[in-house]
Amino acid sequence: MSDFAVRVAVGVALLILTLGVRAASLNRLVRRKLRLSLLLSFVYVVVSVFLGEYALSPEMAARVLSVNQLFLALAAINLLVVTAINPLRVDRIPERFPNIVQDTIIIGLFMLVATVVMEEKFLTTSAVGAVVIGFALQDTLGNTFAGLAIQVEKPFRVGHWVSVGPFEGIVSEVTWRATKLRTKAGNLVILPNAFISKEAITNYSEPTAPTRLEVDVGVSYDVPPNQVKAALAEALGNAPLALTTPAPDFLVADFSASAVTYRVRFWINDFAKDTAARDEVRSAIYYSLHRHRYEIPLPMQVEMSREPYSERISDRIERLSEILKPVDLFMPLTAEERAELAARAEERLYGQGETIVRQGDAGQSMFVISRGQVRVIEASGRELAVFSEGGYFGEMSMLTGQPRSASVQAIGECQVVELTAASLREVALANPDVVTRIGAVVAARRADLDRQKAEAAADRADIVESPRSLLARIQEFLRLPNLLGD
Repeated sequence: MSDFAVRVAVGVALLILTLGVRAASLNRLVRRKLRLSLLLSFVYVVVSVFLGEYALSPEMAARVLSVNQLFLALAAINLLVVTAINPLRVDRIPERFPNIVQDTIIIGLFMLVATVVMEEKFLTTSAVGAVVIGFALQDTLGNTFAGLAIQVEKPFRVGHWVSVGPFEGIVSEVTWRATKLRTKAGNLVILPNAFISKEAITNYSEPTAPTRLEVDVGVSYDVPPNQVKAALAEALGNAPLALTTPAPDFLVADFSASAVTYRVRFWINDFAKDTAARDEVRSAIYYSLHRHRYEIPLPMQVEMSREPYSERISDRIERLSEILKPVDLFMPLTAEERAELAARAEERLYGQGETIVRQGDAGQSMFVISRGQVRVIEASGRELAVFSEGGYFGEMSMLTGQPRSASVQAIGECQVVELTAASLREVALANPDVVTRIGAVVAARRADLDRQKAEAAADRADIVESPRSLLARIQEFLRLPNLLGD
């Protein structure tokens, strides 16, 4: 068989083999990269046929033959590397051999084969060309080799949140020359790979997804640390972005000039939401400390030129009495009796989405809404009711001590007046009729709700509790004298 026939047969065999592998593969990368082998194999066959049909000068024929052999070598090397490294029946790229690494292997093997095929002439030309190209493309080659190192070492992957020097963002693409980060502001930062190789890299997505954040807050020296930490734990319970596992912790970080500095350390699942998580935690801390009346002191360097506002006790009692007056639960009371309850009441401020009471928790207080709105929800998340200014909730827990029957969350910023069982007992001991009148209103309200339930379920018509039975429970819980006259 002539050399012409052998060359054509080899080219056709490689072309058919490439077509077969490409048809059998489900890997999109393999199918795409084998296009090069198909093209080069086809060119090799066409050139071989041309050399067999047309006579060229010996020198020209030798050059064309050398170039044609390079086409065949590159086609074969590309086919060999692509099929050896990549899974053919699975559409994925090997973790240790990304596209850049595969291209490097193909080019390296091709250069080695080309040097052998063209012998000393190609080697000499390549050496001289490499020196010239090396000086001309010094920065480009540096970025290329750095990009190759990044792909091999895998300090980060596409989709990871990283910081490189002063830059921070999510990795959107890694190319031969540069790595692209998309910042939280939505901007695209393109960092040369050579720059990345010289900087410290912080990967917020590995080795585990949860990331720990820190928030510092200063609290007055007058408050014991254990009480502050309890209030901070309450605040973290009202920050949904803060994970419960791993659990947050609270440290005394410093004895500062004007306050004790506490460091709140908590975990989040998505580092992209770190700013929102810090805002959520700081807001929850503010409201929690405000409810507990724990001062966040001003810096000592700030000189206050005015006296802080302090409401007179009499004005406060009168204001809270006016809040309680339109509430049907307290309408049967006299102005003096409402004033006694107001004197013992506490005002609480809640931020948007904060939980005021939780279903199943023990409770010995009720709340009257003085500003804002709340929603009542079940454990399943179903909304039962929405209360606005003048509405109240938690009265059964205050009167009987029973667990909370539902959760209540603030809609927007909300301020409530809290009345405790202890304060009601003090008023009732002096005015026994207070409990009787309040109990009658509560019994009527509950009986109405129970009748509505009974109408929806006829077999539960016996759930209505009599006012007399409810009053007995209130009397027992508050440890009051017999109010029934039995």
